Amino acid sequence: MRPSLSSHFPSPGLGNHLPASTSWRFQTRLWGSPLPLQDQFDNLEKHTQWGIDILEKYIKFVKERTEIELSYAKQLRNLAKKYQPKKNSKEEEEYRYTACKAFLSTLNEMNDYAGQHEVISENMTSNITVELARYVQELKQERKSYFHDGRKAQQHIEICWKQLESSKRRFERDCKEADRAQQYFEKMDADINVTKADVEKARQQAQVRHQMAEDSKADYSSILQKFNHEQHEYYHTHIPNIFQKIQEMEERRIVRIGESMKTYAEVDRQVIPIIGKCLDEIVKAAESIDQKNDSQLVIEAYKSGFEPPGDIEFEDYTQPMKRTVSDNSLSNSREGKSELKFGGKSKGKLWPFIKKNKGATPEDFSNLPPEQRRKKLQQKVDELNKEIQKEMDQRDAITKMKDVYLKNPQMGDPASLDHKLAEVSQNIEKLRLEAQKFEAWLAEVEGRLPARSEQGRRQSGMFDAQNPATVNSCAQDRESPDGSYTEEQSQEGEVKVLATDFDDEFDEEEPLPAIGTCKALYTFEGQNEGTVSVVEGETLYVIEEDKGDGWTRIRRNEDEEGYVPTSYVEVYLDKNAKGAKTYI
Repeated sequence: MRPSLSSHFPSPGLGNHLPASTSWRFQTRLWGSPLPLQDQFDNLEKHTQWGIDILEKYIKFVKERTEIELSYAKQLRNLAKKYQPKKNSKEEEEYRYTACKAFLSTLNEMNDYAGQHEVISENMTSNITVELARYVQELKQERKSYFHDGRKAQQHIEICWKQLESSKRRFERDCKEADRAQQYFEKMDADINVTKADVEKARQQAQVRHQMAEDSKADYSSILQKFNHEQHEYYHTHIPNIFQKIQEMEERRIVRIGESMKTYAEVDRQVIPIIGKCLDEIVKAAESIDQKNDSQLVIEAYKSGFEPPGDIEFEDYTQPMKRTVSDNSLSNSREGKSELKFGGKSKGKLWPFIKKNKGATPEDFSNLPPEQRRKKLQQKVDELNKEIQKEMDQRDAITKMKDVYLKNPQMGDPASLDHKLAEVSQNIEKLRLEAQKFEAWLAEVEGRLPARSEQGRRQSGMFDAQNPATVNSCAQDRESPDGSYTEEQSQEGEVKVLATDFDDEFDEEEPLPAIGTCKALYTFEGQNEGTVSVVEGETLYVIEEDKGDGWTRIRRNEDEEGYVPTSYVEVYLDKNAKGAKTYI
């Protein structure tokens, strides 16, 4: 019977076995010392494979951690990029404020913060996963070599055991044959009927069998001694040495995975100071926020330059005398109204609380308050001067190149640069004319040149609750219904609205007559001052057509009138109505 690899080989003829160890005992002795683990060859093979599996599992864990770090860093960078101000946009201008600057610093620090997570991934990859992957390959090769030697030693002792079993069986067989030959000889010798020759033959046969038994005994004894020596060497030399190497290999694996875990923590620890600096910079940026400075920037950005209106004089309507319009009155005389209505639209000053026109911006920025207009014009002049300087530098460069070509014709044809030089000169002249135009507007705003007459121009934006129709008739030409400012010149040029006396019959003025009707195509919520809400399908009176600004003036009843978007209504004009007129 072939012995098991996990059991001791019995000593033939001795009738006893070496004691079997059935448990894994971690003792202070070495694995190969008598006799903790010599009989656990298969279990050691499984255990060392398990150790390699644990190492590979740890490598996989670290690899997935590095992927998480890279993904996190990428998401942080994308997040910071998403909230970066767009170049050459209004958003970029907002970053003049200290709070926005602090936010921008935070975004920049988040980029550095993300970089540290990339460092973690890189260092863990190079110092742990790559190194351990190489070590695992070496470990597998080393383990394979040790167990190969163990298998060879095991196979050798098995061969010796088979030789011993064979000689033992031969010796046993020869002994039995010798006994049978001896018994046959004795039987033949005692039988008187057997010839002497037969007896002699039986005697010789018995002697032969006895000699064969002696030879088998000697052979068996020799093989047994050899096997016992080989078995002693196997259990006390070969296997202990192999197991000792396997133990050292396992302990190196255990130490290596412990060192890798320390490296894992150290890689994280190395970036903590830099991450701390990023966070410190974010705190520093937050502490640099100056609310007073931001408030001052708001003033600089939005101050209009308007002078506050003066006090409004009391007008006594109980006196039957002809009254005059004070300079600060919110109403115009009927002559002024007539002049506005038939002469064109006034270019009066903006009120500080009137919204800017939502339409196209005039080239001279005349739709802006004085201070804002001055800043825009100055900015435009600066931009044009930079472009002029750029073109002049280019002209100088071309001129120098032309001089070089004149002195060294082999380098190029000077005439080839004439066209480019003329083109640059034309560009400079165009830019200079453009700059002069904006400088003239800027000078007008700053008062270096005579400004357009402001006499008679009045600021409006307040509605007289008692006479809404009267006030609107004055203000409508310079305001769109949502409070936006409009500046359109009449065919006669600028209209100067002169202060005139009020008519005694001012408060008896009739409201504007209806010139047609309209049907609301859509529901409109009039939320700005001067507008009125309408419901889809509602029919209303038209008292003033769209004058090109996209608004139609309508009336619901005597006390409710205002503007609605022209696109929201379908207008039916009464051609015979007074004042009905189509504006193109």
